[in-house]
Amino acid sequence: MIARFIGERARRAFSRAMTFGEGGHPELPAGTASKDRLLYLHIPFCEKLCPYCSFNRVVFVEPLARNYFRALRKEINLYRERGHDFSGVYVGGGTPTVQIDELKETLLLARANFGIREISVETNPNHLTADNVRALREAGVNRLSVGVQSFDDGLLRAMDRYEKYGSGSEIAGRLKDTLGAFNTLNADMIFNFATQTPEILARDLETLIDIGIDQITYYPLMVSDSTREKIHRTLGPVDMKREKRFYRQITERLIPPYHFSSVWCFSRKPSMIDEYVVGYDEYAGLGSGSIGFMGGTCYANTFSIEDYIRRLDAGEIPLMAARRFDTREQVQYDFLMRLFGTEMNLEALRKKYGRNLGRHLWPMVFAFRIAGAVRCSKGRLSLTPRGRYFWVVMMREFFIAVNNFRDFCRGYDI
Repeated sequence: MIARFIGERARRAFSRAMTFGEGGHPELPAGTASKDRLLYLHIPFCEKLCPYCSFNRVVFVEPLARNYFRALRKEINLYRERGHDFSGVYVGGGTPTVQIDELKETLLLARANFGIREISVETNPNHLTADNVRALREAGVNRLSVGVQSFDDGLLRAMDRYEKYGSGSEIAGRLKDTLGAFNTLNADMIFNFATQTPEILARDLETLIDIGIDQITYYPLMVSDSTREKIHRTLGPVDMKREKRFYRQITERLIPPYHFSSVWCFSRKPSMIDEYVVGYDEYAGLGSGSIGFMGGTCYANTFSIEDYIRRLDAGEIPLMAARRFDTREQVQYDFLMRLFGTEMNLEALRKKYGRNLGRHLWPMVFAFRIAGAVRCSKGRLSLTPRGRYFWVVMMREFFIAVNNFRDFCRGYDI
């Protein structure tokens, strides 16, 4: 009952937060080398489009992809020229490794322009080849995140992934062969599919542990407005009542031998994670349809790939919308994201917000303490086991709101 109430409140709040006013001319926040910032690069091309995905992506066409990478490198240069610096790179999609030579050139440019210390790239199981692994290592990648979703052949067929990426046993074999090539090999998994059973989930968990994978990200199935009908048709209706039971099953099996890096990411050792919002307060979004957050401003690039290329050829930053968050909204954002990583340093927040912190933070802390979700000790706020599931619910609603915003932007760009 409490989780449902939290989900409904979060849904309304995030929907308001992701409403950007029309009109005006969005501007890129000022550059600074004084903060630890992440460079997010979006590659929107996929060989096959999955029914549950709401990210900005299109079917891969090589000439368009090469023009896109060329434009992306121009955008990287524009950020450098405007005084920005970054310590980490995260490449998402789409399928970033769909054009490995272009990706390598782009990452080498980012390393040449900025003080990059870590690079994470997403990929799919069919791209775990010796040539691709070699190219990624040469580009400086130290974390590879592989979209697995499940090892169950029935689920893979329902997701239209079996023919393209192989059977569950074949995917497990590719992961075993790749283990050790990077500092961190991550498997992206999903729980709460309609036809998923506790037995299927248990087999997936045992497969991951048998592989010895470095890190596991276990997302709840997220149903945005645009994907709801297709998910219902291809995967079946989503029963949110099962989500908590599945999450408990996952955490009870993975803790230990893993530890929490976020409420749904499990690691054997310290590492970058897919939800870079935990490790980085600010991030720049480059590429068509990417979203950034810097200096208290959330902004989005154009979702039209053709417009993205055209505007960069003209020497423009391809922004389409921006929204300035007030202090209360920024505190709420930090509260959500820091505790998504399971704990929050209160002293760091005091230094960031000064006297404005208390009146915005403590009402939220009080409410969640009453609900048994958080505890405070030695200057840190941390989630209880009960609170971890509440944060799964809220972050699910946060990412659904972002996906709905992407859908709006795609329509606005057309």
